[in-house]
Amino acid sequence: MRKLSAFTILTITTASLLSQAYAASAAELNILTWEGYTAEKFISKFEAASSCKVTASYVGSNDDFAAKLAAGGGVYDIITPSLDTVPMMRLAGFVQPIDTGKVEGHGDLYPEFSKSGDVVADGETWAVPLVWGSVSLIYRPDKFATTPDSIGVLFDPANKGKVSMWDDKSAIYWTARYLGYDNVFDLTDEQLEAVKAKLIEQKPLVRKYWASAGELTELMANQEVFISNAWTGLTSKDVNNLKKGFEVVEFTPKEKAEGWMDSMMLVKDTPNEDCAYKFMSFMNSADGQCGIAESTGYFPVNPKAVAGCMDDQMKKDRQVDNVEFVKSLVMWQQPKRLDKYLEVWNAVKAAP
Repeated sequence: MRKLSAFTILTITTASLLSQAYAASAAELNILTWEGYTAEKFISKFEAASSCKVTASYVGSNDDFAAKLAAGGGVYDIITPSLDTVPMMRLAGFVQPIDTGKVEGHGDLYPEFSKSGDVVADGETWAVPLVWGSVSLIYRPDKFATTPDSIGVLFDPANKGKVSMWDDKSAIYWTARYLGYDNVFDLTDEQLEAVKAKLIEQKPLVRKYWASAGELTELMANQEVFISNAWTGLTSKDVNNLKKGFEVVEFTPKEKAEGWMDSMMLVKDTPNEDCAYKFMSFMNSADGQCGIAESTGYFPVNPKAVAGCMDDQMKKDRQVDNVEFVKSLVMWQQPKRLDKYLEVWNAVKAAP
């Protein structure tokens, strides 16, 4: 079992215990999640069928989940962190185990996700896979003389002022891989110092660290940045749909793209457990899986559910029945020294 430092666990656990005065009431469901995960177009079907009203609040980074739960209010019933954040939610006591018998379609999920060591721990299931995808690079072909093929394009002085990066600790993963480190989730102190120095050296090139896919879309659409890392499928679709007179293109760098899987976790002592399990079941259904895939451009976790609601081209684009694609990615894991990684990332952002 991966361990957080005693200080980190004590801090976030204490805050968690102080924030459990729930304001939500029955037949309501409050979800802390990402943009596009509760789009009206498909969530309205859930609300009509379940009589549970969904209210969503959005995060811009996985680092936001612990901060928002610890901040109080106690209004969340479900959270949807990425795989590299699932263990921290469990270790901090923010969530409770899942009764998979209450989640319809759970047995049809890709076992590579549903039986992951971060999802199943201490003999309990702590998360229900929701959607997955990759993080690639996005750029303006009309602004580059040659087609980029490396993470190095993010650190090229020729792109000064036109680079963006996600405001997330994953910036450490990208930089570590650029520097040639293989152990990106277990970097030594010396390696972390090298990563920090490289990220600080890069800062004059960065126009802005983006906090949401919508913000990156605006930066691209307004021609403020020409190159960034991006959640594959979403930003390119949104920017190109705006028809600004130019196109953006995604590519996988030679150092590989990164992979992620977001899952649903049940907030501890939620008063809306019945609605929460109905929601998890719905999101594993055809309406839920095709709905979120269409809304975001990401990949479904339940190939059986989407068999009848995706055409052949969409199945190919969304890697349906091609979970082998996972092996081509650097799948996120919780860093073994999460608190140290967060310290480094915050130091980078605070640097001039």
